[in-house]
Amino acid sequence: MSEPKAPTPAPGDTYKGWLFKWTNYIKGYQRRWFVLSNGLLSYYRTQAEMGHTCRGTINLATANIAVEDSCNFVISNGGTQTYHLKASSEVERQRWITALELAKAKAVRMQPESDESGDDSTPPASGQGAGSRNSEVQSTLRTLSSKVEDLSTCNDLIAKHGSALQRSLSELEGVRLGGETSEKFRQVTERATLFRITSNAMINACQDFLTLAQTHSKRWQKALQSEREQRVRLEETLEQLAKQHNHLERAFRGATVLPSSQSNPSIDSKGPVPVKGDASDEDDENEFFDACEDVQEFITVPADPKYHRRSGSNVSGISSELGMDDGTTSLDEQSLASNPESPQSQELVPVRKRRSRIPDKPNYSLNLWSIMKNCIGKELSKIPMPVNFNEPLSMLQRLSEDLEYYELLDRGAKCQNSLEQMCYVAAFTVSSYSTTVHRTGKPFNPLLGETFELDRVQESGYRSLCEQVSHHPPAAAHHAISERGWTLRQEIALASKFRGKYLSIMPLGSIHCIFEKSTNHYTWKKVTTTVHNIIVGKLWIDQSGEIDVVNHKTGDRCHLKFAPYSYFSRDVARKVTGVVTDKDGKAHYVLSGTWDEKMEYSRVMQSSRGGENGAEGRQKTVYQTLKAKELWRKTPLPEGAENMYYFSTLALTLNEPEEGVAPTDSRRRPDQRLMEQGRWEEANAEKQRLEEKQRTVRREREREANRTASPSEEGKEPADGAEEVEIASEPSETTYKTDTDETSSDLSLSTETLHGSHPPAYSMEGPYGAQAKSGHQDNYTPMWFERLVDPMTGETTHIYKGGYWEAKEQGSWDSCPDIF
Repeated sequence: MSEPKAPTPAPGDTYKGWLFKWTNYIKGYQRRWFVLSNGLLSYYRTQAEMGHTCRGTINLATANIAVEDSCNFVISNGGTQTYHLKASSEVERQRWITALELAKAKAVRMQPESDESGDDSTPPASGQGAGSRNSEVQSTLRTLSSKVEDLSTCNDLIAKHGSALQRSLSELEGVRLGGETSEKFRQVTERATLFRITSNAMINACQDFLTLAQTHSKRWQKALQSEREQRVRLEETLEQLAKQHNHLERAFRGATVLPSSQSNPSIDSKGPVPVKGDASDEDDENEFFDACEDVQEFITVPADPKYHRRSGSNVSGISSELGMDDGTTSLDEQSLASNPESPQSQELVPVRKRRSRIPDKPNYSLNLWSIMKNCIGKELSKIPMPVNFNEPLSMLQRLSEDLEYYELLDRGAKCQNSLEQMCYVAAFTVSSYSTTVHRTGKPFNPLLGETFELDRVQESGYRSLCEQVSHHPPAAAHHAISERGWTLRQEIALASKFRGKYLSIMPLGSIHCIFEKSTNHYTWKKVTTTVHNIIVGKLWIDQSGEIDVVNHKTGDRCHLKFAPYSYFSRDVARKVTGVVTDKDGKAHYVLSGTWDEKMEYSRVMQSSRGGENGAEGRQKTVYQTLKAKELWRKTPLPEGAENMYYFSTLALTLNEPEEGVAPTDSRRRPDQRLMEQGRWEEANAEKQRLEEKQRTVRREREREANRTASPSEEGKEPADGAEEVEIASEPSETTYKTDTDETSSDLSLSTETLHGSHPPAYSMEGPYGAQAKSGHQDNYTPMWFERLVDPMTGETTHIYKGGYWEAKEQGSWDSCPDIF
């Protein structure tokens, strides 16, 4: 997208344009949109923020402008505010310097005087109405106009008498001394007297005009300042009202079951625009450095105006852009009254009030070296890691957080067009990463057999179940089903690579989403998560890689690309782009946004090869698209989230105690509960107890397996039901642990990782590695999931076999193991 070229500055005009602002030594220069108006220099992160979020403002009346070099300059107001700015070129810098100097000179002249300067008159009271203020302004303007006419008349007289005086003086120079000398002196005296009288009249008229202008200028300046302050107060009030409106909606949804048409999900984009942190943007991760050319797969340009339709309504929906002529209607036009499954006709049922806070995170300092130095020479997987590096949630609960924006799937279930449905599924895929941007704490690794249920049928229409189905290697299965027509299931195992400065975490396994009405079956995989500054510095997280969301029924596909962070990128950080194509490869939608904030979609009207050359000399595809519309936006974090592990509203409720859950539920885990309460020393002791108990159970299970195995079967192929699984797939570079205890997962790395080799006892085949072939088998059978071959992908995975919710209704948990 081409950037608007800054106009040549003119005195008194508003001047806008892009500049690069220095933030700190880590982030360097970041591109910001600057606006110079009324003696104030303000900046925003993007042009779209001009209507609601100003990142900073400096008053030029008291500011000092200094030029550093050909492109850099500094604006400072004496210490409290200093902007180090850089223009894209020397010409652009000179334009800004000229505009700033003109604005500063004007601001100094227009700077309002103090209240003690002596205003003889006060502005009219607000009760007198707008009519009296208007009449007063008109009267003042008529007076000033009369004074201007007087000045014009005096100017004409001065010019006339001045010319006459000049002629008389010229004649006087050529006069001989004699009788006519006295007559000439008399004429000169008369004309000089007339000139003096006219000049005095001119001076008096100018004085009157100046006095009148100064008197009313003070009043108008104060009135203008009052209007500015009132505008600021109004904007603050509107922002507060928007926040209160959002909180009221949340409270109402928490108190009653709402119809799906009234749930006002965040993807409707009608709520307030979230503001990260305070007014400053220095904590944002959007990076800009003087950079090399970006490598993008495609270019989007506005479509020809002939493609844009006239519409009498500004209600946006993807269906309204599809141009359906087959009698189908837009989602926004569908009446839920005709839908028998709609809860609109049901009686509102009060539901449980969920908690909105947890105890603040204690400020315990911990030195990683103090732990590692006592473990030199030990196997890395045996090092016990304290809870100080954790957050009070388990990996199963983090997996359930994928449902934070379930409304996207609700809306997708109503779609009658598969390409439109694909947009919602792709947005849901991206939204699952929005909670990770500040979450640098490691979740608790689940114990083998640990479960977590998330029952939100009354509030949101879905229920979810997770179970730790394997601990060697660690793997968790997840199954969620909604009354609104969709099912989500996945099995995720984590592999990691430690590279010294950063840790890469690679989720393995597929995610499945099935819509009941259309029978569309979507699958995709997760991207790589990278945790930076593991040893030194502040931890930060990045998501990178590519995702292919595939509709196995229609052949539709969405290719999403998560751009990795780079010092040399001109693009916004955490950027995600994607293209939705049909089975023939024709593009229908372009998706763009960031995985931590929002996603937008644009309908493709025409595509062509051309434009700038892409990577390796290939030409980029140019898509002509309609105006982008918002598809999903992240819900702001609750107040005080920085003291509560940066948990979202949903995450705050995940570990809330509930009656009737299984005894293996993560909410009942004692070390996790103690950590949430701030009792970290007790949590560490309890964590070691649970780990040792799990090791004992594992060793007993291995002994039992060895006793039941016949000696004559040694060296033969395993019998049916054995844990060894061979799945044909490409070998991966993933490293796994050599022990099944809890701490083997805590470090997310092992001695094999450091030596760059795989454990010899494990097959590296299958979605997350097969079990050992020689004697070290994990003979655990999950309670609620069974291992089957997925008919859609051909992968061997754990699928929910039923029985959990029935057992909960009956309160029958006798078959559950005692793991805590």
